[in-house]
Amino acid sequence: MIVIAAALVGALLGGLTARRRNGTTADIAQYAAGYAIAFALLGMIATLVIHRLMV
Repeated sequence: MIVIAAALVGALLGGLTARRRNGTTADIAQYAAGYAIAFALLGMIATLVIHRLMV
């Protein structure tokens, strides 16, 4: 669940960042995808750490 939420937040932040920098549609999509992947990776690490601490 953390991974999905992090990916959505990342995509939103990436899209807003590209839009703020006056990017084209392709720029917005690329930023959204890049941020989503990065945030999902961080969410996966957070999930693993939380799971390991609970056991």
